Amino acid sequence: MLPHIEVLVDQLGKQAKTAAKILATATTEQKNHALKNAAANIDSRAEELLTANELDLQNIASSDNQSSFIDRLMLNPERIQSMTQAIRNIALLPDPVGRILMDTDRPNGLRIRRVTTPIGVIGMIYESRPNVGADAGALCLKSGNAVILRSGSESLNSTRVIVSCLVDGLCEAGLPTACIQFIDTPERTAVVSLLRCNEFIDLVIPRGGRSLIELVNKEARVPTLLHLDGNCHTYVHAGADLNKAIDVVSNAKLRRTGVCGATESIVVDQKIAPQFLPKLVERLGNCEIRGDEMAVGIDSRIVPATTSDWDTEYLDAIVSVKIVQGLEEAIAFIDTHSSGHTDAILTDDLAAAKNFMQAIDSAVVMHNASTQFSDGGEFGMGAEIGIATGKIHARGPVGLEQLTSFKYEVHGDSQIRA
Repeated sequence: MLPHIEVLVDQLGKQAKTAAKILATATTEQKNHALKNAAANIDSRAEELLTANELDLQNIASSDNQSSFIDRLMLNPERIQSMTQAIRNIALLPDPVGRILMDTDRPNGLRIRRVTTPIGVIGMIYESRPNVGADAGALCLKSGNAVILRSGSESLNSTRVIVSCLVDGLCEAGLPTACIQFIDTPERTAVVSLLRCNEFIDLVIPRGGRSLIELVNKEARVPTLLHLDGNCHTYVHAGADLNKAIDVVSNAKLRRTGVCGATESIVVDQKIAPQFLPKLVERLGNCEIRGDEMAVGIDSRIVPATTSDWDTEYLDAIVSVKIVQGLEEAIAFIDTHSSGHTDAILTDDLAAAKNFMQAIDSAVVMHNASTQFSDGGEFGMGAEIGIATGKIHARGPVGLEQLTSFKYEVHGDSQIRA
């Protein structure tokens, strides 16, 4: 551990803790004003952001990165517009702080309320996607939490511009600039320092691959809300409309191969496999399809899969195909290999769909829809800070509501307890 990095993170944590106290009592109008100005700042500095992003892309040009990694890092005018629209959407959402979750009067005259509150200070660790910093900063601001961002070293230049725009929005709304801070260093030890900063940080949300999650599990002293990899499945049931299923599966796999909601494994009922697989191979085009023995026997363009394929998040134009005898086997297979992110069934059989959705224990379960809809923006949350795959506190897309805790407010009239 480099001493200066640990000192830097502690300093940021201390500043965030102070800022969080002020932000917790900020008005909805103040927070929305900051968000709207932040979005306007990004719009007005779009060319500067694109230049910074181009520098990030140049810096990794000589490295051996997947095309999906480059796609996640890359910004363009459309993605910047999507980023600013997400911030504006968050400003339009109801304030999650101060909501009354329970209100009851006790026989002794006490009135007890359970009221939502900010969590406090959040550490956000993420990798190549620069827009995650904008989403996280905006969501934390609206939910009354100070945030310390730690982007991947490959997106430092883009992140500097984005954070600067967010901070300027805070200034224009009269809020402390330390509400949104950024660990501006490529040093990997900064991640460990953040995970150990339990004096000042209340929650760390890591969003990245298995190596990051393994580091978090090993080093964290701060509570974490894990965003695991997305080994997502789409099951094409015997009762599916095959023409519609082809469209949905193609979108679920290829719309953007580098997102965590992309389908990585297609599970097909053997009753419809001979009709479905040749059409699927044609539709997926240059996507490499790795299948079990039965799938290869149906279409020779499918290459044999290995056992590791069933547990792989490709984040690329590669997909695995498993043939099953029916619903029960499909559920068992998905239950064994899913990462618990998002899994879908395509069928017109409502009883089968209900059985599947009750049995599959993933954060998001879908019926007749592309797994790429597993996204906070698509769920009406404005944006998301990640997809939580655990079961404690938050699950699925983490938006404003999931970034709050609660406390009990008890109102009395001089009661004393016997």
